Amino acid sequence: MPNQVLSGVRVLDLTRLLPGGLCTLVLADLGADVIKIEAPTGDPARTRGPHLPDAEPTTSSASFRAVNRNKRSVVIDLKAPGGPEALLAVARTADVLVESFRPGVLDRLGVGYDALCEVNPGIVFCQISGWGQHGPHALTAGHDLNYLAAMGLLSHTGQPDDPPSLVPMQVADSASGLYAATSILAALHERRESGRGQRIDVSIAHAALTLAPMTVAGVLGTGRARPTNEGIWSGGAVCYQVYRCADGWVALGALEEKFWATWCQGVGRPDLLAGRYDPSGSTTHEEVTRIMAGRTRAQWREFAEANDCCLTVLSGLDEALDSDLVRERGTVTRLPHPGTGGQQEYDALTLPVVFSRAGPDFRRLPAPALGSDSETVLKECGVPPEVSRRLSAVDGADD
Repeated sequence: MPNQVLSGVRVLDLTRLLPGGLCTLVLADLGADVIKIEAPTGDPARTRGPHLPDAEPTTSSASFRAVNRNKRSVVIDLKAPGGPEALLAVARTADVLVESFRPGVLDRLGVGYDALCEVNPGIVFCQISGWGQHGPHALTAGHDLNYLAAMGLLSHTGQPDDPPSLVPMQVADSASGLYAATSILAALHERRESGRGQRIDVSIAHAALTLAPMTVAGVLGTGRARPTNEGIWSGGAVCYQVYRCADGWVALGALEEKFWATWCQGVGRPDLLAGRYDPSGSTTHEEVTRIMAGRTRAQWREFAEANDCCLTVLSGLDEALDSDLVRERGTVTRLPHPGTGGQQEYDALTLPVVFSRAGPDFRRLPAPALGSDSETVLKECGVPPEVSRRLSAVDGADD
């Protein structure tokens, strides 16, 4: 096994669902020992469909597997007598703790930042919450859709007279998870000089806002938000739009003059050169729409191979995942089904980065069964066996 960039770093993951799961997945793939601390009922993601048929029911969720490979699972009932003490015992051995409860929950349980610092002054404590640890909405519930709505990003989807479009991916959740991972790495680097840990406060909503820096800059600079169909990024220019073709859709992103010129020359319409930034509904837009509709996906794919103009045929997600574009880079890999002894495998995403030397961890460990590592880890951290068994008992009812 190659030396991993985060070998020797131990991370305690008290998060649920996506933001924290993605954060600690990045750290796990980079070689950290990530211990997922779960309640006896487990991460709610374990129950989310679709479910894949295999021999281990607590890892049958495709969603759970997606962000929990290369981790170990320890069950600790933090509400039971001795639960907080057991977590603090494990925290003594950790470099990082990541949590995603509402503000104040861990403090009330006796395992907040101050309590952690008493047993481990060097710990990096990362809190991922919807709106941040402070502010008017700090204790308000929310999901990705709510964060995009509150931050004005949902208003930039769809067309002016239509309802905003639902984004079919967790934009805010994913952004916050990646910001959390990046911030943790920065804090670990700083600790090498100071010897001290610190608290990191990551807001899911605010993380989403930073994914639109150019759009935000335009509003900050002018004091107003453009209507949806006026901005370049939302279909306000002929050269940057999605067009219907004879049997599907194509995306044209010819922002630069050279790419637009290549497209115009390629379709035999040099007369359209001056209309690159013409708006939707213009004569240029009508002509481009007509031209695009006159060819099939296969014909436009062949055109794009011959003319370098930022034109891409839209693929279905299933097509993309099975394409040479994805497979050649190793973005999808095979992992063993939990509970099958490695006899069965399934496809899973990997980190989309390539290191020249020490890099992502190719241990290929599947997502852990609920509590599969409780006995080993708690014994290693000095928790008495009788306490360990009581705190790590897996049950099927929420307490």
